[in-house]
Amino acid sequence: MSTADVDNRYTLREFVEQTRQRDRGQGIFEMESARLLEVNLNGMVWTKMGSMVSYLGNIKFEREGVFEKGLGGFLKKAVTGEGAKLTKASGQGRLYLADYGKKVQILKLENESIVVNGNDILAFEPTIEWDIKMMKRVSSMLAGGLFQVNLQGTGLVAITTHYEPLTLVVTPDNPVYTDPNATVAWSGTLEPNLRTDVSLKTFFGRGSGESFQMEFRGNGFVVIQPYEEFYHAEA
Repeated sequence: MSTADVDNRYTLREFVEQTRQRDRGQGIFEMESARLLEVNLNGMVWTKMGSMVSYLGNIKFEREGVFEKGLGGFLKKAVTGEGAKLTKASGQGRLYLADYGKKVQILKLENESIVVNGNDILAFEPTIEWDIKMMKRVSSMLAGGLFQVNLQGTGLVAITTHYEPLTLVVTPDNPVYTDPNATVAWSGTLEPNLRTDVSLKTFFGRGSGESFQMEFRGNGFVVIQPYEEFYHAEA
């Protein structure tokens, strides 16, 4: 390869061509790259607060209102501080979402339910019913708390993971135990319990997260990531 050929690879024109946006015709949720989600918006979509990195067109952003889930939801938030992580994006245009360079996974629910760690939700369609809850038993052990987003219905959901996710199948004969900081999502058929391992607490010290595990029993699946994510309380 000649010097001229090498130099042509690094021109500004070549850079723009290699990195420019491309419409792949994949629908409302489109993988622009492994870590960047394009939303072809014509209406409304729910997004994680702070995940917008760019948009084209006429799009309006609104933080989830205190009465969005009714008076009961308002009273719950007043007590727990829940529900501070979602933004409603409305209008027409292209919206680009990302979350600290984490990998994006698109899931299609078909009258199904899934529970996602609040740190790992990126976006979902308005056809999906949702609720935000705090896992109080786990949150008491973790700084900043641990919120979960319960999603149910039919539509698209985008979640994020640090590196490649791994899905573990749960059966009545094979329960699954996970580190809360590495747990991304689980099927709506499962209800996790907090399990304390006294031997691990003794070995690692009382402050070790290793001594607390999420226990999943029944029929379903659990998604984990090869990374321990630590949680920070939202203002």
